[in-house]
Amino acid sequence: MAKINIKPLADRVLIAPLAAETQTASGIYIPDTAKEKPQNGKVIAVGPGTKDEKITVKVGDTVLYGKYAGTELKLEGADYIMMRESDILAIV
Repeated sequence: MAKINIKPLADRVLIAPLAAETQTASGIYIPDTAKEKPQNGKVIAVGPGTKDEKITVKVGDTVLYGKYAGTELKLEGADYIMMRESDILAIV
């Protein structure tokens, strides 16, 4: 993945969503129309934080976030999500 020239402000985090599952555990293939929006991704860039709260995630972390969290972006042909760190549920 190429380096992205974007720096999130304050407590915002740029995340690259991981690909959705294409097959179930039992081997059934899931069509594109039935796939759910992925809820985990890799942190690409982080902001400096605020004076009250420091950023706890770092670049390269795999995180779990809410289904409708953040704002979807398309940069240099790739999909990303920009969200506040408080919208991140866990580091996986």
